[in-house]
Amino acid sequence: MPRKQSVRYYDSRGSRAFDVVNGVLLTGLALVTVLPLLYVLAASFATESEISSRPFFLWPEKFVTDTYQYIFSTDTFVRALLTTICVTAVGTVVQLFLTLTMAYPLAKRHLPGRALVLNLVIFTLVFSGGMIPTYLVVRDLGLLDSYLALILPLAINPFYLIVVKSFFQELPEALEEAARIDGCNELNVFLRIVLPLSKPIIATFSLFYAVAIWNDYMSPLLYIDDSKKWTLQMIVRQLTATNADSANVLQQLETVTFPEQGLKFAVVVVATLPILLFYPFLQKHFAKGVLIGSVKE
Repeated sequence: MPRKQSVRYYDSRGSRAFDVVNGVLLTGLALVTVLPLLYVLAASFATESEISSRPFFLWPEKFVTDTYQYIFSTDTFVRALLTTICVTAVGTVVQLFLTLTMAYPLAKRHLPGRALVLNLVIFTLVFSGGMIPTYLVVRDLGLLDSYLALILPLAINPFYLIVVKSFFQELPEALEEAARIDGCNELNVFLRIVLPLSKPIIATFSLFYAVAIWNDYMSPLLYIDDSKKWTLQMIVRQLTATNADSANVLQQLETVTFPEQGLKFAVVVVATLPILLFYPFLQKHFAKGVLIGSVKE
């Protein structure tokens, strides 16, 4: 049989015009998103005088690395970076563990009290205790000035929990039944059957949880008084706040002379780069995970 020729679906001039306009708009949105990032990156390698004299540029006239040398020679920033990495890694593992282990039993329709627990989870999507009650709970639990205060108060995201539960419900029950016939208990079924089949959703929500913890500055602001325990985002917040005096902030952090303007840009780059580097390793699974809940044939 002759091979069918590929068909390009351009029905009219209107469809072609739509594609052109759509491409222009998407390109414009991409530029609006990317240009500020490129400016911050370029400014982090520029001199103080160039930053002050040029309102916007994408390539510095003189390429210098003074700000980065200053950052990585200062104990404050290195300590904050290591603290943020450790809190993000531990927090992601804890939050993902709690989400998976709570979502799996809730995916079983025969679980006693399942409807009540699900209704309570959905209730938290609409209503929350608020900042002050949460702070009082953290204080009464003795978690102030503790890294656990950055992890436990937001340990389970209810929306993520519901999505993971829905994913578990879509897994073939025959696989679990076969494992039980072979002598596996519920824990082994979860570890050996369910989790290996859940790599896309695990990768997706690992990224979501990690980004949320990495970018969180409100929790350190509320619960951490000791500046030596500050995370990197807290330092970024202190340095880039509109009413912040960088000299006073750095004096509080026991630092010395610094390139003031370039420092702000360099800190933003250092705070953003690890997450950008982390994403490519999960991209393959992330593309599958974000399609969860879509219409399937």
